[in-house]
Amino acid sequence: MQKIRKGDEVVVITGRDKGKRGTVLRRIDEQQILVEGVHVVKKHVRPNPMKGETGGIVDKTMPINRSNVMLFNPATGKGDRVGIRVLEDGTKVRFFKSNGEQVKA
Repeated sequence: MQKIRKGDEVVVITGRDKGKRGTVLRRIDEQQILVEGVHVVKKHVRPNPMKGETGGIVDKTMPINRSNVMLFNPATGKGDRVGIRVLEDGTKVRFFKSNGEQVKA
C-alpha cells in the first residue's frame, strides 16, 4: 500500500519549494511524484507547425522525490507521518502517526 497517493494534499519539507502545499497530480514511478505548483521550471520549446504548437518559454511541473514531501494533516495544519493499519475485517487503511486519525481518502 502506498503512503502517498494521487489526489493527496502534501507539504514540501525540503528543497527550494520548502513549505509549499499542493495536490499530487500523479505518480511517475515508485519514488517520483508530480505535485501541483511545486518544482515548476522554465522550458524552452521549439515551434512545431505539424502539431500546431507555438515556440517560446513555458512553465513545466517537474517530478519531486516522495521523501521530500509529507501528507498534510488538516487537524494539526502541518505535515504528518503516515502509517498503515490493518482493520478487523482485513482492510488496510492509512493513519496519521501524531493523532492516530484515519486519512480521509
